[in-house]
Amino acid sequence: MEHEMSVSMVFCTVPDTQTAQKIATALVEQRLAACVKQLGTVTSTYRWQGKVEQDNECQLLIKTATDKVSQAYALVVSMHPYDEPEWVEVPQVNGSSSYLSWVLEQTRT
Repeated sequence: MEHEMSVSMVFCTVPDTQTAQKIATALVEQRLAACVKQLGTVTSTYRWQGKVEQDNECQLLIKTATDKVSQAYALVVSMHPYDEPEWVEVPQVNGSSSYLSWVLEQTRT
């Protein structure tokens, strides 16, 4: 579906539901995301500083206009407790025209 502007989704993990809610609320209040889904507890296994670690985290799925991704990232980094927060962008997602239009409307000031 063709859109004048595009929508992206971003995956970001946080250490707990309190941090998830704080970041999600700030992103939506500041119109840097139309919707942030908190997918609940996930277990992450990763290498950090030479050791294999395993932690329970909360997964965020951030839906936003592609042109707001860098501003959303800056906000998340300013609020995130990790030295290197996960930030994986899926640019220019496809979906129903009406839903993608809604995402774009919600991220306009």
